[in-house]
Amino acid sequence: MLALLRNEKVRGILYQLITIVGFVALIMYVAQNTAHNIESRGIKSGLDFLNTTAGFDITETPIAFSPMSTHWDVFKVGLSNTLIISFVGIILTSILGLIIGIARLSSNWLISRMAAGYIEIFRNLPILLQILFWYNIVLAALPSARNSLNFFDHIFLNKKGLFVPNPVFEDGSWLMGAALILAFILGYFINKWAAKRHDETGQEFPVILVGLALVILLPLLAYFISGSPMHFDYPEASRFGFKGGKTFTPEFLALLFALTIYTATFIAEAIRSGIEAVAKGQKEAATSLGLTPSQSLKLVVLPQAVRISIPPIINQYLNLAKNSSLAAAVGYPELVTVFAGTSLNITGQALEIIGITMLTYLIISLLVSAILNWFNKKMKIKER
Repeated sequence: MLALLRNEKVRGILYQLITIVGFVALIMYVAQNTAHNIESRGIKSGLDFLNTTAGFDITETPIAFSPMSTHWDVFKVGLSNTLIISFVGIILTSILGLIIGIARLSSNWLISRMAAGYIEIFRNLPILLQILFWYNIVLAALPSARNSLNFFDHIFLNKKGLFVPNPVFEDGSWLMGAALILAFILGYFINKWAAKRHDETGQEFPVILVGLALVILLPLLAYFISGSPMHFDYPEASRFGFKGGKTFTPEFLALLFALTIYTATFIAEAIRSGIEAVAKGQKEAATSLGLTPSQSLKLVVLPQAVRISIPPIINQYLNLAKNSSLAAAVGYPELVTVFAGTSLNITGQALEIIGITMLTYLIISLLVSAILNWFNKKMKIKER
């Protein structure tokens, strides 16, 4: 026995078993203690509350909802709004971060200093404070509905939000969706063909322009073939504001602006560090081949910089999704606000609701991480 304990490998396995047993025992103790306290205090437990009537309304919902809907519907509304703000925020912060990151390294002194100033200011201000700044100061200073800012007579901006045309799809519009999917599939195969052609001949092919043409022209062709099954519902001024169209509330706009501007500072720094990590010889080789600075950036520098920048960018995407829970500060009806807030106060099912909310954010984070790790793996340089 003593001889076995002197074996380093055996001791390592033994320590791990002791740790696992201790951890499981702790979890069982906490679970039993929690169950006992819940029972002794007469607190209801279980998930039956999800099928009870919510009894309150939600003003901003992408799915049908009324006070007669259930708390499960509340969860679906909150989750939908969380996914919407996260998806739109990731797209916008990626674009803004890329622009600021490149501008940070510009040879133009003014552009470089402005980009640096943007990063230093917004990166060092708490995200919650920025949400409140956009909501209580910037958007609150907008004119009333009667004096709305008018863009092209179809887009209006005022204290009540942003009003834009809303597409209305009718019978036959599925053909446009199918055409859009077909455009993406064709774009994927064209990109593979162009990459193979470039490796064999060195000739470039305008993949982006062709892809954009497919995405625009194929759905447009399907639109005319299927008899124009889509039209726009335009916002119109009424006695009490605007009717029709699509409304983006001040709560949504404040959260989106703050998340985008704040997270873009970290993505810009990741892009900048990725560009600076590209070997100087790569840039000199591009210049010696006769490439212009823009061609060198697009064809040589950025493809290598993106590979380096992806891991820290993944973390920022995850932070953006989790920071969306701060919407409770301005009342945007995302998951924490309506489900872990209002529903919890009505039902009192704190343990179940907080557990479901935590599990939901964990799943969202793991899915985003898995997708981006797959993309990171695809972007790695394949060694021979």
